[in-house]
Amino acid sequence: MNIYIKFRYLVEPILASLLLILISPLFIGISILITLNMGSPVIFAQCRTGLNNHPFNFYKFRTMTNKTDQKGQLLPDMARTTKLGHFLRQTSLDELPQLINIIKGDMSLIGPRPLIAEYIDYYTPSQKKRHTLKPGITGWAQVNGRNTLSWDEKFALDIDYTNQVSFLFDCKVILKTFTTLFATQSINHSAKQTMPDLRTYQAQVK
Repeated sequence: MNIYIKFRYLVEPILASLLLILISPLFIGISILITLNMGSPVIFAQCRTGLNNHPFNFYKFRTMTNKTDQKGQLLPDMARTTKLGHFLRQTSLDELPQLINIIKGDMSLIGPRPLIAEYIDYYTPSQKKRHTLKPGITGWAQVNGRNTLSWDEKFALDIDYTNQVSFLFDCKVILKTFTTLFATQSINHSAKQTMPDLRTYQAQVK
């Protein structure tokens, strides 16, 4: 891990704490809307894999209900996503609780997106390199297609970032993050899609 990354990981929790204080009215407002729209809990927590394969609790604002079918099985994601939830996803406001993950030291501002812990045994040796950095709120794969990418494309971009991480590269990711956020059509398209299960995907490509 280079000096730049060590410095960034040292500073980011401080910056995230200040940012969380600044946006606290927005944070509280979204929490109230979710409570009124979907009830509790407000925060969705899930075990995901972080730096050096370390599992951690990943936070997002809740965007889906717990509606089930007649057999008690959860309905597909899109059937459970509320209008408020879709708006939060479109605007990426559902990601704001990850500032808490940064404060805790589990995540970084920029890095490969954290995936569910159940995928840990399904990475190839080269794909595991994505865990040599902390996962990020935004990342190189996120600003280059998000969920419209295949797993292979996503992992290739993750490794590309891991190999080239630098201050200038991070500036490029941040700039592209903001331009992507304002590209409503692109966000709408990717926000409506979910990645296929990695376990199924890896079995199919073998």
